[in-house]
Amino acid sequence: MALARADLESLLRARQLDRTLTTALPPLDPRDESALAPSGVTALDARLGGGFPRGQLSELAGPRSSGRTSLLLQMMAAATARGELVAIVDALDMLDVESAASAGVNLAQLLWIRGHVVMNPGLCRDLNQRALEQAIRALTLVLQAGNFGLVAFDVAEAPADAVRRLPFTTWMRLQRIIEGSQTACLLVGGEAMARSSAGLTLRLSGIRDQGLGIRRDQGAGIRSEQGPGSRFGNLLFDGLDFEARIVRARAREREEASVALSTSA
Repeated sequence: MALARADLESLLRARQLDRTLTTALPPLDPRDESALAPSGVTALDARLGGGFPRGQLSELAGPRSSGRTSLLLQMMAAATARGELVAIVDALDMLDVESAASAGVNLAQLLWIRGHVVMNPGLCRDLNQRALEQAIRALTLVLQAGNFGLVAFDVAEAPADAVRRLPFTTWMRLQRIIEGSQTACLLVGGEAMARSSAGLTLRLSGIRDQGLGIRRDQGAGIRSEQGPGSRFGNLLFDGLDFEARIVRARAREREEASVALSTSA
């Protein structure tokens, strides 16, 4: 097995395809800010070694209500706060602009590309597939344009079978476009799609405790209740706690680490 692997690696190097090998990748220097895009979440950035790698495809995967949108908005806000341009290809046209602004996203630095993929296409599966392919073409154009610090491709609520029908070469082509650039590309979905050998996947597992609690004003003489899942203040949503599992492909053996995160509204 080792000999066969060595022969394959030699063949890839001979054809100048060794960039696909994790062993050929130089280690990321956490002190090199230009190589990483911080997420804006301190605990997560600490486990990532500084942030998401630039010039690579990374993934943010998790089910509905797992915190993926909150984390995406925090990353967008952190990027615009650094003065970077941000683009999001919103395949299902589900971005809430008011929520983005409340999270700290500078809308003047945001390019919002709205798609028309639907969650339940019914008998229009072919039309839905073409809409998804159009979203991919839009993502390709944005990556080719460059000048963006963060580009997100959000298909989190798209039908899983439609995403799976996309050719795997789609992700390889996008990786070739972004390679060596200062752009961090984030694929957001319900499950992992594809990533580059130097990218990473962040799998979100949702609220750690499903119990919801409400914290009311003590001065009003109302008993305070606080659950370890979502946090409320004065009857308003204050944030949520969730867990994230980091999966890297840089090493010969896949590396995994988990971290508990907290977001605030």
